[in-house]
Amino acid sequence: MTEKSIKDLKFEEALERLEKIVEKLESGGLTLDQAIKAFEEGTKLRKFCEEKLKETERKVEQIIEKENGTYSVEPFNREDLDSKDS
Repeated sequence: MTEKSIKDLKFEEALERLEKIVEKLESGGLTLDQAIKAFEEGTKLRKFCEEKLKETERKVEQIIEKENGTYSVEPFNREDLDSKDS
């Protein structure tokens, strides 16, 4: 799969393809050349997925209700989610 065709994928398609590559690599049924090629493609897909997630995270906004009943829109803050999980 070429860089161009990877960029044409939807996130879900890229993730599914990456999962299949991982399964193939874990099965051990590939030749060394096939494994290297699969690993290279998997690395490109992983990078693509990470970039999509970062891009999406930047776009996500939280709507916060203030004490006076009004709402404000604030940038997504991952630390807020992490502190809620604790």
